[in-house]
Order: sequence, then C-alpha cells, then structure tokens
Amino acid sequence: QVQLVESGGGLVQPGGSLRLSCAASGSIFSINTMDWYRQAPGKQRELVATITSGGTTNYADSVKGRFTISRDNAKNTVYLQMNSLKPEDTAVYYCNADVDSYAGIRRYWGQGTQVTVSS
Repeated sequence: QVQLVESGGGLVQPGGSLRLSCAASGSIFSINTMDWYRQAPGKQRELVATITSGGTTNYADSVKGRFTISRDNAKNTVYLQMNSLKPEDTAVYYCNADVDSYAGIRRYWGQGTQVTVSS
C-alpha cells in the first residue's frame, strides 16, 4: 500500500520561510507527476505547484517567484520551499502523487500539514 506523509508545516511570521516535505512509501515502481495543493478555511482546494518526473515545474500565479517545488526521485520525496510568506498563504497543504505500484497507476493524497502565516 502506498502512503504519502507530509512534514514541515508550522507557524511563521509574514516574510518568513518554510520547507515542506512529502515522502512516498510502499511498493512503488515509479512516480510520475507530484503536486502540492492547499486549502484555506472556507475555500476550495487549489493547485499550488506541479513537478513532472523529468523535473518540469508549474506554479499558480499567486506563488510564482516565492515558492519552489523540487523532488528527489531516489527518495520518492517532493519538497516545497516557501519564501516571502504572506498571511494569505495560510492553509492546509497537501501533496498528491501519480504513483505506479502493485495496485496499478493511482493518485494518492497525503494527510495534510498546516501552514499558518501570522504575526
């Protein structure tokens, strides 16, 4: 069974930085696209950043220039470096991955990690 586990969330002041990690484990053959989503209270979940297995990245306009997504394929881990954080970045952040395993090709979600930007 495949599991995604996020870490790295917390409370940070505006202008600060955090680095989120998401590690996939289980009987994994390969991982294709890996994404970070976020959901703020009362809002829909939104796509923040995407990275393909080849390293191509895409970002939501709201985080371009401030967030950087990266991955370590050997560790089945995706990262989100978040700089110049703003109060509007406050949300639960979820990782999502397109995983090929014994269960076939499926998308999996992590449990989420809270990021709070406040003074």
